[in-house]
Parts: sequence; C-alpha cells; structure tokens
Amino acid sequence: MKPKSITSSTRLSLGALTMGVLTACGGAGGGGGTDIADGGIRGTGSSVGPVSGFGSVFVNGVRFETDALNGQVQSDDGISVEGELDEGMILRIDGEWRDDGQGTANLVEYDDTLRGVVESISADPSGAGEFVELVVLGQTVVVDKQTVVSGTTYADLLSENGVGSSVRVSAWRQADGSFRASYVGVIPDTESDVELEGAIDDGSVQPGSFAIGGVEVAYDADTVVFGEGLSESDLVPGRFFEVEGDYSSGTLQAVEIERDDFRRYSRTGDDDIEFTSTIQESFSASGSGGQTGTFLMSGLTVQVTADTELDDGLTVSDLQQGILVQVEGEFSDAGTVVAEEIGLREANAEVSGIITSSVDRTALTFEVGGVLVQATPSTIITGDDDNGRIDFEDLFSGDEAEVEGIEKEDSRGNVFLEALKIEREDPEDDGDEPVEFELEGKLRAMDSQSITVLGVLINTDMSTEFDTDESTLQGLVDDGNQPLIEVEYEALNGGYLADEIELEEDDDD
Repeated sequence: MKPKSITSSTRLSLGALTMGVLTACGGAGGGGGTDIADGGIRGTGSSVGPVSGFGSVFVNGVRFETDALNGQVQSDDGISVEGELDEGMILRIDGEWRDDGQGTANLVEYDDTLRGVVESISADPSGAGEFVELVVLGQTVVVDKQTVVSGTTYADLLSENGVGSSVRVSAWRQADGSFRASYVGVIPDTESDVELEGAIDDGSVQPGSFAIGGVEVAYDADTVVFGEGLSESDLVPGRFFEVEGDYSSGTLQAVEIERDDFRRYSRTGDDDIEFTSTIQESFSASGSGGQTGTFLMSGLTVQVTADTELDDGLTVSDLQQGILVQVEGEFSDAGTVVAEEIGLREANAEVSGIITSSVDRTALTFEVGGVLVQATPSTIITGDDDNGRIDFEDLFSGDEAEVEGIEKEDSRGNVFLEALKIEREDPEDDGDEPVEFELEGKLRAMDSQSITVLGVLINTDMSTEFDTDESTLQGLVDDGNQPLIEVEYEALNGGYLADEIELEEDDDD
C-alpha cells in the first residue's frame, strides 16, 4: 500500500463530506446516465478555469462557442490559436453562458504562470506517489494526480527524471507562495524566453534590479514594458509580479513586468464571474446566519450568504485553505464576489484498472472494476502516450484507465465516481495474471465476508491482507462511520476479491 502524503491528508479532510445527492438539471449526454448538474449558470462576464475540452472551448463545465473569434487566443506566450492549447491550461473566457451549459466567448485568453528550466525534482517523500515538487526559476511547483502532464509522464516525474528540461506551467498560487499545477508541459529550450512569477524578495530592490525567489531580475527603465497602470515605483518587496525576459546569462533581463496571474480574475464591465481556484484563506463566519461568512481565493474575497447553494455535500466548514473549488457568483459594488453556487473540484476518490463495461457515449459512463464512472463537461481526458488530444469517443472497453474524481450518490442511492480527470494509459501485458484494480473511497458497508466501496461489493477471504486490523474497520462501520480506505482487488469468478485493504490514515508502509 502507498504511504500517506499531503494529498491523501487533503482527501481525509474531504472524507468527512456527506456525498451530495444530485438532482438533475439535465444529465450529461441527455439521459440514461447518472443525474448530474449540467454546468454553468446564466451570466455575462468572465469564466476562469482549466480547459477540459475542445470543439469550441470547455471551461467550468460550459461549452463556449468561439466561431466569432476564428479560433484566436489572446496570449504573448507563443500560443495564438485554439489548436495550440492543451487540456488543463487555465483560461479566461469573457462572454456569456446559459443554464443549458452553452455559452459564447468574446475573448479567450491564456497566460503561462511560469516558463523556464526545471532546476530540481523531489518526489513525495513518503513514497506514496501522490505529488511531485518541481523547482522552476526558484519557484516551487506542486504536481499531483489531477495535474495534466504533457511531453513527459507523471511516472517519469515521480522517478525524478526531467531536471534540465524546459516547461510551461499553468497553476494556482497557494497561500505559502508555491504553485499548484493544473498543467505542466515540456517545451523546446526556453532560457532566452522565460516567465517568472512571485513576490519581490526583501532587501532586493535597487535601481534597475530586484529579485524574485533568489532570481536576479534586471531591467532598463527606458525600454522595459510595464503592465497597464504599473510603474517602477510599484516594485516593492512582498508584492507579486510576473516578469518575462531573457535568462540565458543567469540574470533575468526583463522585457515586460506585469501584475501576477491574479489579474485574470479581475472584474470587467460585467458583474458575473465563475472561476475555479484553490482557497487561500479558509472560511470565516460572520453575522448570524448558519453559513454566512467569507473566504479568499485568487485574491478575491468570496462572500457566502444564506442563499448560496453548496454542491457536492459541501458545508462552509469544508471551505479550507488549499481545497480546489468552483465558485459562480456576482461582483458586489465593494469588489467582493457574492457566491450563488460553490462546488467541489478536489478529488476525494479514485479507481484504476481496465474499463470493464461498454462505454456509453450518450450517458458518458463506463465501469472500471465495478465502479461506475460518470464523465461531465468539466472532465479532463488525457492519454499518457502524448499522441495528441483525445476525448470520450477515444475510450473503449478493455482500455487501461486511471480516474480521479468525487464520490457521489444519486437520487436513487447509487454511488458513482464523478470524474475530474480520466487518463487513458498504455495497456499492461500481464499474460495469464489476474485482472487487478485499485481504488480509494469510503467504506460504506462491511461484514465478515465482504466490503462495499465506491458502490462495489468486494469479497474477502482468508487470503485478504488487512493492513489495518479488521476489527478496527468493522468497529468504525458499526459506529456509523464511513472511513476512507484503499483496496487492491482482482476479478474472480464473476465477482471481485480483495487482495489488500488499508485505512487511509494508517497508510504509512
């Protein structure tokens, strides 16, 4: 079993969530599948989040029509058309969207968070393989299983391969100044054209120079381009900036100095906004309402009111620092975002193995080891062979897949895994070996002969290895708990047999 990690600790906190019962506003694909929300609310303004699909552009569960833009993307990072975008890149869309999940884009904008050479790679020190830390231009980038990795593989990064390669990173800045990557892609050598983001180091500001994360930045006040409303006087320690320029000499010679990536969440002439990001500061209650209060994400104060709809079984106590959520709301006159709806975008369950059912291209569902997987317009689908874009149409029974998602229960009591990311993997030729699976989810039922996790009844026998004492697990279930567990299991005689079972919080092998 995998050791416990930072990411698994996050999942433990999310494990306390009561799985939301989703009543449909219209299922994905129009019926036959599990009831899911159709994504998006009526609004005019900005939508900021990872792109999850193409054929137009899918962001935050909305399909934005881009015909009027002729496929053009506003960016100064070597990307000018939609065909150069990848799943996972964080986009800003200005336009309008409707309740049916359709919208129209007036602007598609992309900006790298970081672009430069990987200086070091450190795999999850627990050995769990839940995350990898890269250092790019002195900045720490956290790559996890939800991150889209292009030009290399997550497995290669876990093996700490790739130091010296050039990458572009699209990420969310976290409270400690590090970055959580939504996308990391290998690109040709880029030392002459890098992008650095971070806070100006204390004591580093001098005429014509400053430092960010130990990287010296030099600029010519007569030729450097400052972003709109910025000037040399704004370069003060502790303030965050984005710098583009040439790093081939070991000093970043700035060509452009701009506000940091938080500017992509700025208000336009319209009031509506939907955005996905990590929480910087946890929810703080205010007033007399049971869920009234605020939290901070991407520099915006989000106001939760009695009318705010909390999806996915969320409560305000779950709105903790570091959790990835999607907010839909409206800017107030004071510049805060009054949330109309908040949904979880942090994976709390997973399954890996071969697709064991037919792939329903209408309902957007399939099964892996008995686990019902439901895709949505927000699901990112990738392949680990880096042979270009794939989508749901490219998934088939028998394919190897790894699915990260949110454990949910529909109105009929059926448990399913709403996929945030599906990675189609190269098949493993195991010859006559048993068909094996691995999952992580809530232990919903248990007796002396079986367990039920992620809606799958998995048998146990004398050969099953309980890394956590069996009586401990049984006691938790008998007391009404649904602890998060990891299970390795195999297909056997038309059913499933557990090989190894472990309580996630005890996962320290």
